[in-house]
Amino acid sequence: MTPAMRTGPGPSSGTPAPARLLRAVGQPLSSLPLAAAVRGAVALATPLLVGVLTGWVFPSVIAAIGALWAVGQDGSDPYPSRVGRFVALGLSASLGLAGGELALRSGPSAVVTVCLVVAALVAGAIGLRGRIWSVAGMHLLLGVTIGGGIPVPGPWWQAPIALFAGVSFVLVLSSAPWLWQRHHIERAALLAVFRAASTALAAAGTPGAAETRRHLTDALDNAHQTMDRHLTSSRRQPPDARVEPLLRAFRLAVRLGEAVTTLQWEARPLPAVVSRAPLVMSARLLPVRKDRAVVPVLPDFGPHSPGLHALAQLSVAADAERVDTALAAPASPRPTRQAHLRYAVLLALCVLAAQVCADLLHSPRAYWLPMTVAFVYKPDFGPVFRRALNRCVGTVVGAAAIGAVSTAVHGTHAIIGVVAFFGALMAVGVRHHYALATTGLTAVVFVLVDLLGDHRALYGARMLDTALAAALVLVVHFVAWPRSAVSRADSRTQAALAAAHRYQDLSPTVGPDRRHALRRAAYRQLADARRAAVHARREPVLRGAEPPDWERAITSAEELCDAVTARALHAAPGPAAQTTVTVASSDAM
Repeated sequence: MTPAMRTGPGPSSGTPAPARLLRAVGQPLSSLPLAAAVRGAVALATPLLVGVLTGWVFPSVIAAIGALWAVGQDGSDPYPSRVGRFVALGLSASLGLAGGELALRSGPSAVVTVCLVVAALVAGAIGLRGRIWSVAGMHLLLGVTIGGGIPVPGPWWQAPIALFAGVSFVLVLSSAPWLWQRHHIERAALLAVFRAASTALAAAGTPGAAETRRHLTDALDNAHQTMDRHLTSSRRQPPDARVEPLLRAFRLAVRLGEAVTTLQWEARPLPAVVSRAPLVMSARLLPVRKDRAVVPVLPDFGPHSPGLHALAQLSVAADAERVDTALAAPASPRPTRQAHLRYAVLLALCVLAAQVCADLLHSPRAYWLPMTVAFVYKPDFGPVFRRALNRCVGTVVGAAAIGAVSTAVHGTHAIIGVVAFFGALMAVGVRHHYALATTGLTAVVFVLVDLLGDHRALYGARMLDTALAAALVLVVHFVAWPRSAVSRADSRTQAALAAAHRYQDLSPTVGPDRRHALRRAAYRQLADARRAAVHARREPVLRGAEPPDWERAITSAEELCDAVTARALHAAPGPAAQTTVTVASSDAM
């Protein structure tokens, strides 16, 4: 018998956005990314201080804009991934800024409009190809928007270099811990898997078991992505002595996931000693100190079921020296070429409409509308409707906050302190809530634009601009591509069901390594499908066009995979794994 599994989109999906924003603001200090907040404050204040001290105000403000965009892409992923993302951001934004500047200096406003549309087409064409491509495309468009909307004195090449310098400064701040914490991120990701496994074992036999198993899957997915670079390189050459313990811990974590799933499938409560087993394993595999003698020895579990027997074997294997790295990171389905083309055309259409409106409303310095479109129309970053709504909320709050602060704060150094505060707020929002991140970004942009010489009081105008740009995106997107989120959820669900059935069909005939790879691919794609379903349900739908019940199909597939996993460890009878699941399909994406 399988424990009851939740079919809803998750505990937070029904929570109103304002409540979740307040919850993000009110998080305890222990859960806030303080290091990232400090980086955000330092990254934005330093260029401005340098500009004040040297008199190079314009280049320093442009550098601060680069730092602002980089803070928006700062993360907790491995350092090499951050470097690649920051380099792509810096190069694309600098190229876009140079193109926008040259278009603006050429004279006719039509040249700027053409440059924006071309940049939008390029950004849309590459924007759905993956994280780095998406970041590069968005910041190419942002660079053209700023370069074509804000006149900057000096040679045309000076501003792009300053922008890249600002991005590089954040890159150094974000990646500096690599010098003394070389594999801290990989270690933290692996420890999170063992903690999630312990929680899942403690929940075995309870109604919350399925949710804890999904958290374990998410932790394994994150660890797999974090370790993928080391897994790939270790296939070509023997792993480094510092990496070998991490690879061994990852390999055991994958096998631990199989044992935990089996024990949860057995659906009976486990003694506390069993739930502590993953923590003991992690202490052996990834000790805080080199002295492993202080690590507690795992006591006997008592009478073994097949699941407990597998867990006991893993507790012994925690001290083994063999490192198996045959497991490759499971891939997720990619959008079709038609989706890339449609997104590129629609993004270009939104940018064109925004630029026309901006020229009519605010020319010169008409940049806020197309800039907002570039930020909002990112379907790969989540539901478009919610992103547009959060953008509007964040802009209103940010504009109101900086308007209130500007009346009370005077002096250059005080203004720089305000920028540092809102930069830290943005860095926190990047990890917790998009509206919070937009609040910080909006406040900083108002200050930077004022330092560039635009002293107009545009608080109300920019709020209306944001609402207009968001409305443009929503109208164009939901008229021309109303089923994009539904189609994405459909394709990911179908791919996940195929992976689950592939695991079912091949598991009895392959070795352990191949079985682990099939299981990881199935659970990974099921988790991706569940997230895509949550996103699709957060988008508006036409009356009478209710989407399929993806969650029920995904839950059935998860139960199938649980049964197959348990059967692989002789914990289930043969017929238990012979379930089939289907889901009604919508139009292809």
